[in-house]
Amino acid sequence: MDVDALQKLIHLLQATDDPLIQEQALITLSNSAAFSVNQDIIRNLDGLSVIGGMLSNCVPKVKEKALNALNNLSMNIKNQEEIQVFITQVCRTVESAPLNSDVQLAGLRLLTNMSVTNDYHQKMINSIPCFLHLLSEGTERTQIQVLKVLVNLSANPATTRHLLRAQVPSLVLVFDDCVNRDILVRALAFAANLKKNVKDEERTKIEEYSEDSIFFTLCRDSAPFTQRLASLLHHPDTEVKEQVVRILTQ
Repeated sequence: MDVDALQKLIHLLQATDDPLIQEQALITLSNSAAFSVNQDIIRNLDGLSVIGGMLSNCVPKVKEKALNALNNLSMNIKNQEEIQVFITQVCRTVESAPLNSDVQLAGLRLLTNMSVTNDYHQKMINSIPCFLHLLSEGTERTQIQVLKVLVNLSANPATTRHLLRAQVPSLVLVFDDCVNRDILVRALAFAANLKKNVKDEERTKIEEYSEDSIFFTLCRDSAPFTQRLASLLHHPDTEVKEQVVRILTQ
């Protein structure tokens, strides 16, 4: 798609209040953004702020398509620098959207891309309780997507305490051989990252954490967790076993 066509689409988004036209324009921009050359063009045409403005739209389909477009555009580092101003709004959208909805999943996909580096983790910290709630209550599709975000956050030592303080009474239930393999591998990677960061920390003050925190589940009162890990050593999947060994040898 050439520059003129992309410019017309961006102007159309600004000019119309018709949700069907907005949705179609966003789908076309999203498809165009799959090509790296168009990612730069859309940014240079100020398209990121126009698409980001659609996140305030009250029509769920329009909001979802705007998130999808930003997701494709976020594959570009320079675009991420502009998209990061919308992270707080995207987090709020994930929190307020109906559980397991397309809007919620689109928001989580964008946050996954935006959390690949540590640069914007600070903007997501306040949503950690929401992410863990989705891990407990979501469908498998939601659980996999939110775990991608949590694994990225847990790889950053600066977020460790925020994650360990969070309360998830049912977290240990995820570590089970009957759980979907994609969920299990990511949950184990999440736990392994946190255990490593606790080990690397000079002093971990136990009084910082409540008894139903992730810290107590994984590091302190860890007998139920350790028992589950022991049974997962017999799991048929190699990657599952590798992550279990990684945790047990921390």
